[in-house]
Amino acid sequence: MTTRQPDPAPGAEPERGLVVAVLGKGVDAADELGELRELARTAGVEPVAELVQRRARADARTYVGKGKLGELRTAFESAEADVLLVDDELDPTQQRELENALDARVVDRTQLILDIFAQHARSAEGKLQVELAQLEYNLPRMRGMWQHLERLGGGVGTRGPGETQLETDRRIARRRVALLKRRLRELGKQRGTRRKSRRRTETPTVALAGYTNVGKSTLLNALTDAGVSVNDSLFETLDPTTRGFEHDGRRYLLTDTVGFIRRLPHQLVEGFAATLEETLVADLVLHVADGSAPEERLELQIEAVTGVLHEIGADDVPSELVVNKIDLVDPLGRRRLANRYPAALQISARTGEGLDELRARVADLFSERFDDVRLLVPYADGAALAELYGLGTPISEREDREEGVLVRARLPRREVRRFAPYLVADAQAGLREAKTT
Repeated sequence: MTTRQPDPAPGAEPERGLVVAVLGKGVDAADELGELRELARTAGVEPVAELVQRRARADARTYVGKGKLGELRTAFESAEADVLLVDDELDPTQQRELENALDARVVDRTQLILDIFAQHARSAEGKLQVELAQLEYNLPRMRGMWQHLERLGGGVGTRGPGETQLETDRRIARRRVALLKRRLRELGKQRGTRRKSRRRTETPTVALAGYTNVGKSTLLNALTDAGVSVNDSLFETLDPTTRGFEHDGRRYLLTDTVGFIRRLPHQLVEGFAATLEETLVADLVLHVADGSAPEERLELQIEAVTGVLHEIGADDVPSELVVNKIDLVDPLGRRRLANRYPAALQISARTGEGLDELRARVADLFSERFDDVRLLVPYADGAALAELYGLGTPISEREDREEGVLVRARLPRREVRRFAPYLVADAQAGLREAKTT
C-alpha cells in the first residue's frame, strides 16, 4: 500500500508524474490517457511523460510485461518523475511489484480519483464517504505500513496472542469501516426526513446527473441562483445541493449531484450511496451532457452515466437528455447533435440559451400530475385552506366571498378527491368525467 501524502502547499511545485497504460489494439491512446492526465492535474500532479504497451490484458504480476518493465524504469528515471500514474485499478501484487521495480510511489486510477474526492469533500457527510471509500480500497492492500498505528503498545485489549501488527491494523480499519457506515446510515435517515418533508409539499424534484465537468453546477446556478462553486475541474461537486426555481407559478426542486466518470471506482459508488440516492428518489433525472466534446467521447460519457444510473437502480426514473455547452458548438455541429439526439434539448448554462425551453419542458413533463380546480372553502373549514397552502400548490386566484374563500389552484391529481367537498360546479363536472373514464 502506498502511504497517503500530505496535500501540496498552495503555490508549491506540482509533482512530476509518468503515465503508463496497457491498452488493447484499436484503443485511442490520446483519448484514453487524456482523461487520466486531466485527473492527474486536478490532483496536483503534472504528467511529464507517458508509456503505452499494446497487449490484450495487463500482466497479472507486473502490470506491464517483463520486457516493458525495464523500459518503464528507464523512462521513469529519464523523466525525473516523482510518481507513476497507472490508468487502471491495480491489484495489491501489481502495485507492490511496480513500487519495488521503480523504488517510487505508484498511484493507480482509483487512488487518483479517491485523492481528488478527498481534496474536494467539504461537508461532514462528504468527508465520511471519502474516508469509507479509501479504507475499503486500502484494506486488501495493507502491508503494515500505517505508521501512526505502529505506535500501539501491547497493553490489555490491544492485541491477541500471536497477533501481528498487520492483523491489528486490519482489525482497527474494519472497526472504523463499520463506524463510518453506521454514521452514514444515521445521516441517510436525516436526509430521508428532509425528503419526506419535501414530499408532503408535493414539490416535484429534479436531479441533475452527468459526467464530471459537463456544467451541472453552472446549470443549477443558472436555473436557481444557487451560487455554488463552478471551477473548471473534475469532481468539483461532491455534496448534493438542492435549490428551487419557479415556472408559471409552480415550484420545482433541483438537486446537483456528484459527477460520474468512466470506470467510476465501485468503492465510491458504495461510499456515496446516500448522495447518489438523491438521483434514485427524484421524480425526474436531467442527464446533462457536454455537447462540445468530440462525438466518440460524448457517446462514451453518456454510456458511462447510463451505466452508473443502472448500477444504483435509478434507470427506472424518468430521464431527459440535455446537451449543454452548445455555445461552443458551430452550426454544423449543432445539426449533427440534433440528428443524433433528436429528443434532447440543446442549451448553454453559461449564456442562458435554451433555458426557457428547458423550464417549459420540465413543467410539461409534470403537467399531467396536476389539475386546475376551483374550490370554495367555507370560513368554518379554515383548516382545509391551510392544508391546501401546505401542499405548496400554486394559487392563481383568491377571492373572499360571503360564503367562503374561492380559490383557483393547480392541485396534485391524487389530492383532488381529498378536496372534492369544496369543488365548485365546473370542477365537479370534471371530476365526474375523470371517474367515468
